[in-house]
Amino acid sequence: MNKQTTKLSIAVSSRALFNMDQAHQIYEQQGIKAYEMHQLEHEKQPLPKGVAFNLVKKLLSLNTLEDIEVSIMLISRNSADTGLCILNSIEHYELDITRASFTNGASPYPYIKAFNAHLFLSANEHDVRESLDRACPAARILKAKINEDFPDQLRIAFDGDAVLFSDDSEKIYQRYGLKAFAHNEKKMASNTLKSGPFKTFLDALCAIQHKFPEASCPIRTALVTARSAPAHERVILTLRAWGIRLDEALFLGGLKKGEFLEAFGADIFFDDQPDHCSNASEHVTTGHVPHGIMNEAIHTSSDE
Repeated sequence: MNKQTTKLSIAVSSRALFNMDQAHQIYEQQGIKAYEMHQLEHEKQPLPKGVAFNLVKKLLSLNTLEDIEVSIMLISRNSADTGLCILNSIEHYELDITRASFTNGASPYPYIKAFNAHLFLSANEHDVRESLDRACPAARILKAKINEDFPDQLRIAFDGDAVLFSDDSEKIYQRYGLKAFAHNEKKMASNTLKSGPFKTFLDALCAIQHKFPEASCPIRTALVTARSAPAHERVILTLRAWGIRLDEALFLGGLKKGEFLEAFGADIFFDDQPDHCSNASEHVTTGHVPHGIMNEAIHTSSDE
């Protein structure tokens, strides 16, 4: 009897996979025609690696394992004509990416949905927000810092509130302060937290983890949260109720997360708060999740 193949689908934008800053600057300063000319003139030159490149390489390496299928889909706002340099770069780096969508400026979301992606990584915050609004886990990738300590293991870390969980508790903290937040979490300890935007992605990772003994698992996960006692109990009971296996949990009580993430060896960390992301990105590759109360007043975007 054949074992069931466990699938993981990731959509990644061209500007996250490759460093296209020069071309993007030409687009912003000189317009679309100059951009198109630049792309055509340089389509045989491999693009430099982008902030998501090494993460994508690690994800693809999971395909060497039995009964695991990781699919990466390239998402780009380029046309197919100007995107040829991107496809050539994929071939140059021998990336096993065979699916691509070139939307010529249109929203890429319909294809992310059709691809049934568990995660979308992009440099374009507008596209990330649109995906999150439509229940697809997504993050804007910040600058990369490569983890070389665990070359044979993919390590992914998550913030709690507004990422794995809803931002209901965060709203109480922001509106009424720490004392009210702690009181609510202690009072509601036996009530599970609502799921956040990244719960489905964590489910997909856990499905792969369940195929392996913990000591030899190719994926290791961590919760890295500013929560502290007594707010930890509700988190633990929620994960237990979900049947979720998180390998490590760090309750930092407001300490900065960067050094702890570096100690964990995260290949990527997902957090909703810009300040936390800024600190974390000095230590590990970080994905900003523009979701929840802490992002309601933030309106930034970048074309792709």
